[in-house]
Amino acid sequence: MNSFNLLKSIAEARENLRKSEQKVADYVLAHANDVIHMRIVDLASEANVSEPTVVRFCRALNYDGFQDFKLTLAQGLASNTNFEQFSLNSKDTVTEFKEKIFDSMIGNLLNIKEQLDTDTVEKAIDCLTKARRVEFYGFGASAPVCTDAAHKFHRLKVSTTSYSDPHMQAISAVSLDERDVVVAISQTGRTKDLLHTVKLVKETGTSVIALCPSGTPLADLASIPIHIDLEEDKDLSTLMSSRVLHLVVIDVLAVGVAMKLGPGLIDHLKTIKRSLRSLRQNDKRPPLRKPSDSGEE
Repeated sequence: MNSFNLLKSIAEARENLRKSEQKVADYVLAHANDVIHMRIVDLASEANVSEPTVVRFCRALNYDGFQDFKLTLAQGLASNTNFEQFSLNSKDTVTEFKEKIFDSMIGNLLNIKEQLDTDTVEKAIDCLTKARRVEFYGFGASAPVCTDAAHKFHRLKVSTTSYSDPHMQAISAVSLDERDVVVAISQTGRTKDLLHTVKLVKETGTSVIALCPSGTPLADLASIPIHIDLEEDKDLSTLMSSRVLHLVVIDVLAVGVAMKLGPGLIDHLKTIKRSLRSLRQNDKRPPLRKPSDSGEE
């Protein structure tokens, strides 16, 4: 368990702890980096509890004792920078909320990277590679992710499009068959119109890949659910983080498909790059300076 998951489990278990143990939980959540350097007597003193209370707190979280708990916390903090979820404050300066947004985004990316199941991703890539046609469905903040995904797969010579209108999705859904694939993208996994469309898709025998939280109706319906469980405050960060995470996972799938399709696709992508040159102005920026052999920087 890494530090993020340990701290998350403490926060989730807090309400079920005794009041004295909650004091320990609150101190650990607020001073995780300090706790790894403390003795049990130090933590007890800072949290204003007894040493046996600290032991009971650790055992309530299924650790043998304080040393076992502290070792897990220290290992997690050593391997992962502790990027906390942010909460915007009306008094935040630009510097403060800039740091909060970037740190939260980086933390979410690291956590999802750890959570993604490799076997599931491989199954999704195989499914997409063999598909006659790939269609992307999503609403709200997921709609632009679908548009970007269709653009990426179009460059891979895949017959593809995206729909964010429920009527167009329904028409599309009943026009597909077992040779096709639908990628349904949802931040909540509970959007009624999307669930209705996916049910129509399933009736045709079409495979459904879903990017959504685990344990949701969409995840249950999907042939291949790719779980994206995002722990964050219910404010502006929700839309920002989920959209970026979905885009990154789409990149992983697109690169996987490109590698499966082989060298011929690389030549095609080079042709696309050459064809786009005429649409751009000449780059007049000076070339990036490379360090000289003498070691000059």
